[in-house]
Amino acid sequence: MFVGLDVHKESIDIALAPGGLGEVRSYGRIAGDLEAVDKAIRRLGVQPGKLNIVYEAGPCGYALYRHLKKKGIDCSVVAPSMIPKRSGDRIKTDRRDAVNLARLHRAGELRAVFVPGPEDEAVRDLSRSREDVVLASKRARQQLAALLLRQNIRYAGTRTWTKAHQRWLGRVAMPLPAQQIVFQEYVHAVEEGAQRIERITDQLKQAATTWRMAPVVEALQALRGVSLIAAASITSELGDLSRFDDPRSLMAFVGLVPHTVCRRVTAANIRAKRAAQPHG
Repeated sequence: MFVGLDVHKESIDIALAPGGLGEVRSYGRIAGDLEAVDKAIRRLGVQPGKLNIVYEAGPCGYALYRHLKKKGIDCSVVAPSMIPKRSGDRIKTDRRDAVNLARLHRAGELRAVFVPGPEDEAVRDLSRSREDVVLASKRARQQLAALLLRQNIRYAGTRTWTKAHQRWLGRVAMPLPAQQIVFQEYVHAVEEGAQRIERITDQLKQAATTWRMAPVVEALQALRGVSLIAAASITSELGDLSRFDDPRSLMAFVGLVPHTVCRRVTAANIRAKRAAQPHG
């Protein structure tokens, strides 16, 4: 039995595609929690080893995938961008999406994405949280600089956000009390952002040194310009490098070169055209 799940926060639409050429049908909608999924699987009356479940990667993460795997159920997660779509089919509903997933999964037209382990995902979340904090801190600095520019308050130094610049900020006085409150709030946001970056950076360094991928992180630091933070971020995003068949597949995954299959087909076409050309 091939099962397509259209997963959302509060609900899950289920579609069934029996093995062979049976009709694909909608099974209905259930709640979005794991307990509701277990009840629906029990109602199907199919042995776990004969179930093939698929759902799209999304904001709900991989909790459902890991839950089903622990129960011995085959489960795949697919990227929405890699799902084949019919030309001109613009009607999109949760029910139709579930039916389409079940049908394509039975036909073998879906390609599963790599699902990181819990520890790998935790390091990746830590790395991404640091990126979010860095962006928030940068935005707070921009907001503070914009406020000063609107009031024509200019720093005479050449470099900003140095210790000298911070001492100068401590002496700045805005024209009106309300603007002074805004100024102080922006200053506090910048200071808090710097502290948050330092805390998360320390936590990421500690996690990277005890992580199972620590040897890869250490090896990447042998490259010029790659720090511990950069190496940990790269490794957490790529995951287990053994899942790539060759370096070209890795480069295609990160978007530096076209897909491996496309490159091989293009090379084959070029060789065929050269062979067909007359000599001379």
